[in-house]
Amino acid sequence: MVTTSIILAFTGCLILERMIAMSKQLIINADDFGRHPLIDRAVAQGVERGLIRSATVMVTGPAFADATALARRMPGLGMGIHFTLVNAKPVLPPAEIPSLVDPRTEELVPDHGAFVKRFLQGKIRLQDVRRECTAQLDRFLDTGLVPTHADSHQHMHVLPGIIDVILDLCLDHGIPALRIPAIPVSLGATRPSNLGEQVGRMGLHVLAERARKKAQAAGIRTPDHFGGIVAGEAVDKNALRTILLNLKDGTTEVMLHPGTSNEILIPATQWDHDFEAELAAATDPDILEFVQDQGIRIGNFRDL
Repeated sequence: MVTTSIILAFTGCLILERMIAMSKQLIINADDFGRHPLIDRAVAQGVERGLIRSATVMVTGPAFADATALARRMPGLGMGIHFTLVNAKPVLPPAEIPSLVDPRTEELVPDHGAFVKRFLQGKIRLQDVRRECTAQLDRFLDTGLVPTHADSHQHMHVLPGIIDVILDLCLDHGIPALRIPAIPVSLGATRPSNLGEQVGRMGLHVLAERARKKAQAAGIRTPDHFGGIVAGEAVDKNALRTILLNLKDGTTEVMLHPGTSNEILIPATQWDHDFEAELAAATDPDILEFVQDQGIRIGNFRDL
């Protein structure tokens, strides 16, 4: 009788595990937390009246202190670190990381294109990457907050060699999860794309899946799927609804860059992006109702 009860209990656990594994979970992650106060305000609004439960903070950002203060007041928000190797001021003095900075500006190289070009030419030193990323992580940890996961500005963390540096830092500091930006090569479901974009996404997809294998081998957890538009266009209401309609079993991370004022943020970030549309998507009542009706669980990287 006891044996039968144990078998039934064990079977029930397996069934429950299987049901959880086959359910659909959504992580809406807001990138660039701490880059500007109006980005921080958008994250707070997305938590209070929308789907945002996760953000990654840019410790190099001018509003970093503002972001960490907000995070302390929002216990439901999981906050990770947004390692930044481009398009920002470094934490360390430029002389300590010369291969990462533009000597004319003494800032990190302007974008992923410039970084990858320098990387392929063998001009990026991994010891400089390790020094700067360690300094950024130290600045995060000095706040007393515990990072839920790691990712990077413009996905530089999936590059060969750099992924190993990031995984080492995750393991050394107990960061349990990592973004895998394996966006589908074809985004026909959300918008048309040209051949150049598809080739770029193919390269990112291959590097991301390689990073997934390394992360999982190291015991670092990863979401099953990734959504978002990496070419710079916004995940507006229509795009987010399409992603949700095609949501697969398991956990899907959707990357957003929300903000409260395009008029201010576009010149401030030097990025022609529709920040307002992404905030509107994450807080849209129809989207919220759809998520509830479909039984999609909303969470953050802690839930992995």
